[in-house]
Amino acid sequence: MNNSNNPIKTFTIMRRNSSSLSSAILLMLVGAFVPVVCWIMSIQFDQNCGGYLKQAADANTVELAKQRIDIAVKYMEDNHLTDGYTSVLWRTEGDNVGYWYNNVKACQKELAECQDGSQLEKSNVLMKVRESLTDDGEKGTKLTLPKGISRYPNNALFGVLFWISALIFCCGFWKIAMWYEYYF
Repeated sequence: MNNSNNPIKTFTIMRRNSSSLSSAILLMLVGAFVPVVCWIMSIQFDQNCGGYLKQAADANTVELAKQRIDIAVKYMEDNHLTDGYTSVLWRTEGDNVGYWYNNVKACQKELAECQDGSQLEKSNVLMKVRESLTDDGEKGTKLTLPKGISRYPNNALFGVLFWISALIFCCGFWKIAMWYEYYF
């Protein structure tokens, strides 16, 4: 009997075919999970802290800058973003959370002390706060933040999970390539 005309054999191949494709797609979705979580954490940090620091740097009045920086400092303290390093393998000053936190706290203190100052003193403090909170880069002005601050203090965990998810994603992609090569 010819197997190509056997409906049971054809059905079995079709089931195996869709099962293999389904598992490959599932692997790719699982592999994409960690980068999506990191992206969401970055958005949440920007909404709860980074955006307020940017507004404090852009503020035209001392009162408005102090109000915004107070919100950011409260978030930093509530989420233990006060000391340590965001780097995993080696320590660099660009990853120093303690320095960044103390710098923001110093801005907060200067804004609080300047509330009764002259207009010239207030303007100078606002310029100093802007210079302390931002850097000029190739793409314009950006906030001065330690790299990976949105994932801190779990940077090592997310680093490992990222590599595992990349491997899982590649396995899913490889499985789809093998499925396509075999069945088409």
